[in-house]
Amino acid sequence: MAGPTQRVPLLDINRDNKPHRDEFVEALAAVVDSGRFLFGPDVVELESEIATYCQVDHAVGCASGSDALLLALMALDIQPGDEVIVPSFTFFASVSCITRLGATPVFVDICPDTFNVDPECIADAITPQTRAIIPVHLFGQCAQIDRICQIASEHDIPVIEDAAQAIGAAYHSRPAGSWGLTGCFSFYPTKNLGGMGDGGMLTSGDAAVADRMRLLAGHGMRPRYYHQAVGINSRLDTFQAAVLRIKLRHLSEAIEARAQIASRYMRLLENAGMVGPDQIVLPTEDPAAFHVWNQFGIRVGEQRRDALRTHLAERGIGSEIYYPVPMHRQECFQYLNVDGASLPETERASREILNLPIFPTLTEAEQETVVDAIAAFYRAGAKAAA
Repeated sequence: MAGPTQRVPLLDINRDNKPHRDEFVEALAAVVDSGRFLFGPDVVELESEIATYCQVDHAVGCASGSDALLLALMALDIQPGDEVIVPSFTFFASVSCITRLGATPVFVDICPDTFNVDPECIADAITPQTRAIIPVHLFGQCAQIDRICQIASEHDIPVIEDAAQAIGAAYHSRPAGSWGLTGCFSFYPTKNLGGMGDGGMLTSGDAAVADRMRLLAGHGMRPRYYHQAVGINSRLDTFQAAVLRIKLRHLSEAIEARAQIASRYMRLLENAGMVGPDQIVLPTEDPAAFHVWNQFGIRVGEQRRDALRTHLAERGIGSEIYYPVPMHRQECFQYLNVDGASLPETERASREILNLPIFPTLTEAEQETVVDAIAAFYRAGAKAAA
């Protein structure tokens, strides 16, 4: 096992990017020389490559994953008074896109094993005012998107996949972003396909929807200075596209590295005797899902999560809580008057989840350091209780 003084970061983007540095510099220099900083050929090529990768006909670049979600709802003409079903256990952008349009988020609970939205809770939440459903493929694992799309189809409600953390993931071998009317991806630097700044992408099998999203992303302008709709300014710049095209070529090996790291965590924690309802509950892989491990989230029971995180931090080991405050508890959404008792699994997950370091170049020795520190925490607890 590795020594106890080794520091382990939660993420190391520089280390992950270093093997491709020369490719990045060459590609960025070509963009500089071209002067085509917006609407350059790399943007067009990346859109085509992402569409192929996600097995859809259309992909539309935009400025961020947050904008992707907003544009998807705008393309559906979501209005005040409309309801959009969304999990509360998610990142803010999954919900703010709804309220920015004056619509009402309807929060639903999650499955306790995968942390993904519970399809049956979605079914129970549908009303005559429901205009869209946003399932979130959390931590790199698809929600039960086949069942969700079945429920949505029965009520003629469009599905917008929030796949911000899940590029490369699949359900029943069908890629994330290809199930719903629209898929929304983020290229934030910490994502599995991360850029060197903000960026996003929308996917769709519907040509009219894709064209509408493209129009809205460019101020609703077509042709130039003639505005057909009130859109926003949301463009994927050529620098980001150039970098992302390089990283897309290496995405499969990065995903494989993450899967190996996740598997090793499982084995190390099991071997250390740390797994059990009163200690650690490991992440669950849905057998129908292909998990790309954007995060490795464990449950820590008996209200010991925060103490364990402090213990790790004192030893220079990074960790994070995704998410400590679910969306229905956020101050800005208190006007919705959501009763937390209606979302028991969301409440429990926010108290228990702890995300451990995971990134493609994380070493086995670093993982052993993480597990050693966790084991030491539980040994100390057992000794104190004796």
